[in-house]
Amino acid sequence: MEKIDKLDRQILSIISKNARIPFKDVSEECGVSRAAIHQRVQRMIDTNVITGSGYHINPKSLGFNTCTYIGVKLERGSMYKDVVPEFEKIPEIVECHFTTGPYTMLVKLYATDNEHLMALLNSRIQEIPGVTATETLISLRQSVRREIPIFNIEEKEKDEKEKDEEKNIEN
Repeated sequence: MEKIDKLDRQILSIISKNARIPFKDVSEECGVSRAAIHQRVQRMIDTNVITGSGYHINPKSLGFNTCTYIGVKLERGSMYKDVVPEFEKIPEIVECHFTTGPYTMLVKLYATDNEHLMALLNSRIQEIPGVTATETLISLRQSVRREIPIFNIEEKEKDEKEKDEEKNIEN
């Protein structure tokens, strides 16, 4: 795994909030040259630290008013590799996870309305060989949306250890 230093984390923090920010502005905020920012960003792209960039589209603006999470149970967990290609054929599915817990898989999808959702469930998802059951959870509102927090794990663990030591001294 690629070693990420403090400057890399600072760059990631800035560009994860605004992927369109000019490298000139990032370099000014970080106190290094534009070339250094460009080289570091390119290295992080090449090593898959940065896996993409782009725009976030509001699904409702395209008529997708229902965000849904579907817990999927399979006959056998090993059928996951056969079911994923079938899910990839359904454009409304935007995420698919192989999970622990009561479901074999968790799927996130967008539907235009409840009738569209019912058609996706009954005619597409539940018809896939190996799918034995589904449980549907409709999202009423998304309250938080962000990227993974960017901090130095070693520094965070050190800070937490120091806080614990301070509490022990006080007691």
